[in-house]
Amino acid sequence: MTTNSIRAVHALPIADARTRLRHVFIRDLVLSASIGVHKREHGAPQRIRINVDLGVRESDGPIGDELDNVVCYEEIAAGIRSVVAAHHVNLVETLAEEIAGVCLRDLRVRSARIRVEKLDIFADAASVGVEIERTRSDLRGE
Repeated sequence: MTTNSIRAVHALPIADARTRLRHVFIRDLVLSASIGVHKREHGAPQRIRINVDLGVRESDGPIGDELDNVVCYEEIAAGIRSVVAAHHVNLVETLAEEIAGVCLRDLRVRSARIRVEKLDIFADAASVGVEIERTRSDLRGE
C-alpha cells in the first residue's frame, strides 16, 4: 500500500523577540505595470498586486516615537512604485528581485519576502505570480 504524504512548508517567522526582529509589511499594493514576455503585453499596462514582508533589526535604543528610528513603509512603497514605473519588465521574478533590492537598501532590513502577482491573466484564477525571500547575506555574502 502506497501512502502519499504532503509536507507543509512553513515560512520562518519574520518578527522574533529573541533575535530582535520587527515585522514591517505592505499588503495588497495594486499598481499598473508594464510587464510580460508576450508581445501583446508590451505597451499594455497590467494590474499587479505586491505584498512585502520585512524582517527589520530593532535598534538597541528606544524608538522615541520618531520616524527616523524605524523603517518607513511610506518610503518602501515609494521605492516600489518607482521600480514598477521605471521600465518594462518581462518576468514577475525580475520585478520581485528589483523590489527586494529596494527593500534591502535600508541596512536595518535583514530579510525581505516579496510576492508579485499578475491579476488579470486567467479568467478562472485570482492571480498568478511569484514569491521570493532575500536576506542581507544574499547581497553581501555574509
